[in-house]
Amino acid sequence: MGNRIQGTTVITGLIGYPIKDSKSPHIHNSAFQKLGLDYVYLALETKEGLINEALNAMKLFGARGFNITMPHKEAVIDYLDEVTEEVKIIGSVNTVVNENGKLIGYNTDGKGFVKSLKLDGVNFEGKKVVIVGAGGAAKSIAIQLAYDGATEVVVMNRTVSKAKDIADRINKNISTCRSRALEFDECVLKEELKDAVLLVDCTPIGTHDTVEQSIVHNSDIFHKDLFVANIVYSPIKTKFLLMAEEVGCRTSNGIGMLLYQGELAFKLWTGEDMPIEYIKEVLFDKED
Repeated sequence: MGNRIQGTTVITGLIGYPIKDSKSPHIHNSAFQKLGLDYVYLALETKEGLINEALNAMKLFGARGFNITMPHKEAVIDYLDEVTEEVKIIGSVNTVVNENGKLIGYNTDGKGFVKSLKLDGVNFEGKKVVIVGAGGAAKSIAIQLAYDGATEVVVMNRTVSKAKDIADRINKNISTCRSRALEFDECVLKEELKDAVLLVDCTPIGTHDTVEQSIVHNSDIFHKDLFVANIVYSPIKTKFLLMAEEVGCRTSNGIGMLLYQGELAFKLWTGEDMPIEYIKEVLFDKED
């Protein structure tokens, strides 16, 4: 790619830590170039406790918007000027738009994940789903699944109070869905999965320095009619997904969520539709 950065180039980016392995810069910069937009997307590593400084910097340099990832998805809310109604329920932000110095927080994670599921042919409406993990992404996914028709959402986490927070948000705001919080235990998980159609691992286990690990030790917790997903996309298939596939489960990694939540953010910043089919080509070409 030639040098397309100019004095007029609009800044967007990703704020989080660690983010050196993020595919978001590749996705957004490819889309900007394809559409001939004078934008750039940067990876801006920001350690925990420095989110306010990062936001001030983005305003100072006139950034149009940016994505937020761990460990800032929840902490950033206190420093924004406005958030959407869905953010008030979810309690986390992954996308910020700068409207002339006014920072507005959105959450596109859950919508992106659900779009990916639907394209994979997963039918969860009127059915039970199980979520493992209780961070910002887990909140977004669990609440969006409830909004979009799941009638039972079980949230499991080692710190059960965090899972209870998600369940309470669902029970308070979405009358068509019942949610329960449970402390994570593999035997309990196996029992809960017997009548579930979807299991989502929203933990970071299986990536970075935990690549040889899985949230479960035994593949007999899965059944072949269960769709198994996680939000990790590096490696492409975690040990967790490989274990599920051994039993005959269909699986998906975090690429779909990354792609479709990015599509929504792209539209918010530019007003243009992301060229999804082109991005799929460049993304998978890079994986090859």
